[in-house]
Amino acid sequence: MITAAVGYISPPYPPISALHFSGHCSLPVRTRNCLKLPTSDSKRVRTKSMRAVVQRVASASVEVEGKIVSEIGPGLLVLVGIHESDTDTDAEYICRKVLSMRLFPNETTGKAWDQSVMQKNYGVLLVSQFTLYGILKGNKPDFHVAMPPLKAKPFYESLVDKFRKNYNMDFIKDGIFGAMMKVNLMNDGPVTMQLDSSQPSKNQNDSEEPLIGNMAGVTS
Repeated sequence: MITAAVGYISPPYPPISALHFSGHCSLPVRTRNCLKLPTSDSKRVRTKSMRAVVQRVASASVEVEGKIVSEIGPGLLVLVGIHESDTDTDAEYICRKVLSMRLFPNETTGKAWDQSVMQKNYGVLLVSQFTLYGILKGNKPDFHVAMPPLKAKPFYESLVDKFRKNYNMDFIKDGIFGAMMKVNLMNDGPVTMQLDSSQPSKNQNDSEEPLIGNMAGVTS
């Protein structure tokens, strides 16, 4: 059977003389046993989202110039990568999902993945990390899709504010934007999840998911 990028081509198959061996022609290109259709660069999927790597930790801290500037006990360490096209909607999505993710066990019921960081009254340590949008060009990383520092700093600070407004502000810690930081952690599990704000659920029912737990210091 001869396959194509958009399904199957039924016999009679086109003669080889009708096929061109060029990646830019309008006709299909036959490669060994496959018949491939040309694709347009404009249709390629490009990543445009805020990215967060969430780690469940027993403890975590940030050190700058030999001094610990932030630390938490049990909770979540969140590395945040900001894309150049990110908006307030992306920040709201990441905030809501991080605070709602059920990454902790429920000691009462014995369920392993049952409670959020808010329900446990645990800490959240946020660390800005533009290298999450690094792209290798040969062996050298390139970060041109990350939001430029002058724009990213106030955007990141607004994200931290969202976490503090939606949770107990005393439980939200962060590093120092733009500083050379040493991040120490004890991953609990280990458990590591990646979140992208461009996930389909961002604009579906998931967007209405309520935050449950200690909001602004009030336990519900």
